[in-house]
Amino acid sequence: MRKMTRALMGMSSALVLSTAIPGMAKADELTLCWAAWDPANALVELSKDFTAATGTTMKFEFVPWPNFADRILNELNSGGKLCDLLIGDSQWIGGSAENGYYVKLNDFFDKEGIKMSDFAEAAVNAYSTWPKGTPNYWALPAMGDANGWFYRKDWFAKPELQAEFKEKYGRDLGPPQTWDELKQVAEFFTGREIDGQKVYGAAIFTERASEGITMGATSALYPYGFKYEQTGGKYDMDGAVNSADAVAGLEAYKSLYKCCQPPGYTDSYMGEGLDAFKSGQVAMAMNWFAFFPGLYKDEKVGGDKIGFFVNPKQKVAASTLGGQGMSVVANTDNMDGALAYIKWFAQPDVQKKWWALGGYAVHNAVLNDPSFKASQPFAADFLVAMNQVQDFWQEPSYAILLQAMQKRLHDYVVADQGTAQEALDSLVSDWKEIFEDEGKL
Repeated sequence: MRKMTRALMGMSSALVLSTAIPGMAKADELTLCWAAWDPANALVELSKDFTAATGTTMKFEFVPWPNFADRILNELNSGGKLCDLLIGDSQWIGGSAENGYYVKLNDFFDKEGIKMSDFAEAAVNAYSTWPKGTPNYWALPAMGDANGWFYRKDWFAKPELQAEFKEKYGRDLGPPQTWDELKQVAEFFTGREIDGQKVYGAAIFTERASEGITMGATSALYPYGFKYEQTGGKYDMDGAVNSADAVAGLEAYKSLYKCCQPPGYTDSYMGEGLDAFKSGQVAMAMNWFAFFPGLYKDEKVGGDKIGFFVNPKQKVAASTLGGQGMSVVANTDNMDGALAYIKWFAQPDVQKKWWALGGYAVHNAVLNDPSFKASQPFAADFLVAMNQVQDFWQEPSYAILLQAMQKRLHDYVVADQGTAQEALDSLVSDWKEIFEDEGKL
């Protein structure tokens, strides 16, 4: 999963100090590859402590999200040596494990006393394991994330809007709890003039080229009951992917797009959604929790002007998974140093500082701390979201599976082609062909 913001090409070279952490191997230099976004800045700052402790110079290769998958997967496929460490998307883990791109970490974890039970179970399953459901670890959970929502708390609090909404709907104007309520609130705001500007209800993901509309639409599909398979591991997609519940969820997403998305947002993802909110165009917006610290600090729309809420439920409570694990690239020339960084990053005190700097730690020492929920205005919602996340296929063929879903969803939601049932039926056919080619059907 995920994310798009301005390109950040960072490099940190801290002073080489004589003190080192006992038992940690040294490497003169390590390069860590990740996407370019706010948490990457936090990791640069955090990693200065690793340099101070080990004398290892940390370099960073941060790639803008729209180019991240192509750039890094091409690097892995070609046997390149750019990255010693990689914070890669959850969906890459199957292919990277089976193709030998990542180091299997079980023996190292056992040797160093790193326990996966110290991390949130959902994060371990999503970011670390392959095959799914087995204790085979190819990454350390690094960056928890899920698709959530934020809203103009100051607009919601206006007495005249509160009164009008309550008269119309018989309830208080507040963060929606269901997708039905989300649509009502979005419609209520759409077309109003607030602060001298015409506003719209919600900014949602519609991007076609990479993963945007899939990450957005699944935030409706999952709560309505969409499943990838009827039986886990059997690839029996008929009646799951294209079920009546799934159809209703996709129709709900399109309905929200048609009623309440700002004009021109036909190919929008993270950056465009943030821009729509910061410019005062929308009352609500979906986006990844990773951006919430920066939003809360924003001088124009942050502080007491912004509120946050978990992805609304419908039939079930569910959130679309984001986030990544940290892996050692198998052909690194600095294996000892890369493993030393993993060991250092896994320490509870380092994880606590990671959260404090703006990274989303999923270590239980952080999440179970009594002060965690009050540590940020979105922290409690993050806990709820991470306990109800669902993810896209993590199959080795995930990229072509994703391309198929991107096309079918965008054609239906944005290009207004066909029905939701036809879109999902076609998606089942696409996916069947892919799995048949792999010999899994």
